[in-house]
Amino acid sequence: MLRLGTSFAIYVKDIKRNPFDGIGKPEPLKFDFSGLWSRRINQEHRLIYQVLDDEVIIIQCRYHY
Repeated sequence: MLRLGTSFAIYVKDIKRNPFDGIGKPEPLKFDFSGLWSRRINQEHRLIYQVLDDEVIIIQCRYHY
């Protein structure tokens, strides 16, 4: 099993390549979180991020939103 830090690095590389498709089942968030995206790191943790032009901002990378 991968450690969370190792998984995080893999996900960030994948998000840089294609922010809206790839590993971790990317999905847009709704309602108050509109404009943010989520990817599953594992059953407990999610990576929440926002894409602005050519920039990706990591909002949260621990726990489930």
